Amino acid sequence: MEKKRLGVALCGSYCTYEKLFAALPALRRDYDLVPILSDTAAETDSRFGTAVDHIHRLMELSGHKVVTTVAEAEAFGPKAPLDALLIAPCTGNTLAKLAHGVTDSAVTMAAKAHLRNGKPVVIAFSTNDGLSASAENIGRLLNRKHYFFVPFGQDDPAQKPYSLQADFTLLGDTVSAALEGRQIQPVLRAKL
Repeated sequence: MEKKRLGVALCGSYCTYEKLFAALPALRRDYDLVPILSDTAAETDSRFGTAVDHIHRLMELSGHKVVTTVAEAEAFGPKAPLDALLIAPCTGNTLAKLAHGVTDSAVTMAAKAHLRNGKPVVIAFSTNDGLSASAENIGRLLNRKHYFFVPFGQDDPAQKPYSLQADFTLLGDTVSAALEGRQIQPVLRAKL
């Protein structure tokens, strides 16, 4: 049986990359993974690693070339459709762009192209302002058809009281539920 195609799109929340990389082998058992990087993720070195290392690691974990341009991502519409798109980590910046229809990176174009086909977009966000500036955008997407959220909670309530992060151990369960057209519950967790 042919595996379903799962786009795995990364934005610039580098502190969560290890959690994502740890989850990819299990996802690869069930899905054909197609890696996608935002401009920031594809070009920025951080204390969590270099962009080149992240690209190489994604290619090894997925077996595919990494999509990094708007032109490449546009093909996820009618030419090379995905069955589901997972944006993990999804930053507050990308969340705002999705909520307001801004298409200016490989990740946002992948979402736009993918939504043309009426397929699920799964959001696993990591944002320091989830309980402040990004809260409105989370609410906007929670109410839109075809968007599904990996359950999330506060990652460090004492040191970062407005910060929210998805539970990356639930990526596979959330994608599986989204492919059935349902949101895994509960969306909001008390604590990660």
